[in-house]
Amino acid sequence: MQAITKKRLKAYLIDLTVSTTVTLATESLLEKKIKSPVFFNLVNPTLIMWSLEYAQLKCGGQTLGHRAAGVKLERTDGGDLTGSQIIKRMAYRDTVGTFGYWKNREKFEGKDGSQFPYDHSAGVKMKEV
Repeated sequence: MQAITKKRLKAYLIDLTVSTTVTLATESLLEKKIKSPVFFNLVNPTLIMWSLEYAQLKCGGQTLGHRAAGVKLERTDGGDLTGSQIIKRMAYRDTVGTFGYWKNREKFEGKDGSQFPYDHSAGVKMKEV
């Protein structure tokens, strides 16, 4: 496992912790209004994680986890991240990207770990700061 891959994992776990905390807080506020367990198990966590990640990446290219781990997401051509790139990356990572990892673990990381398949599909890469 490359050094940047370890930092990416650390960043993701920090972001997951923040997202879970917000999810639990909103769940207690919404449980009287919404009775569906499907909402609380599938929709709410995904919506909150994607919203937090989108807002943070759109504002500065880093989430709280990225800042703590010392990595930053940027476009492969050097410009600012677009909204469609961020959404495409999140959707691919949380759906198709998982199957790609299970299918071929050795090649998933790539040459240096800076660009996973879901990063490549969105035209972004991770760099150490």
